[in-house]
Amino acid sequence: MSTTRKFLERVPDEKWDWKPDPKSMTLGGLATHITQLQGWGEDTMKTDTYDVMGYQAPTFDSTAAVLAAFDTNVAGFKAAMGAASDEQWMTPWSLTSGRDVIFAMPRVTAIRTMIFNHSFHHRGQLSVYFRLLGVPVPGAYGPSADEK
Repeated sequence: MSTTRKFLERVPDEKWDWKPDPKSMTLGGLATHITQLQGWGEDTMKTDTYDVMGYQAPTFDSTAAVLAAFDTNVAGFKAAMGAASDEQWMTPWSLTSGRDVIFAMPRVTAIRTMIFNHSFHHRGQLSVYFRLLGVPVPGAYGPSADEK
């Protein structure tokens, strides 16, 4: 999470609405999505199903607001993971849209794929946005080319 926070810290407020293509998320939307994934992690730990029907994404208008929400979401997610028993980790968990089941799997698998892998994917996407904007890319797995 500290690496992901490092990326979010570099989101320039003045480019909040920028996007590389009309079909892409805005930079602010991408930062918001990365932040909300951590809140979804806490929800995944505390519930057996999550219904996306009617979900309303939060809106932030600055990097400071995203960082505050990220820190809150990470703290809640970590606490929920720490409080879970081995049995809870293996309990079936489902993502639904109304009555339709999008997928069902053990909670541990949902956390790994839907939360962690999904976060890493979007963090990589954020690094591409940075490169296109001339924002120095932070290192994720050692120093980046911008940090050498």
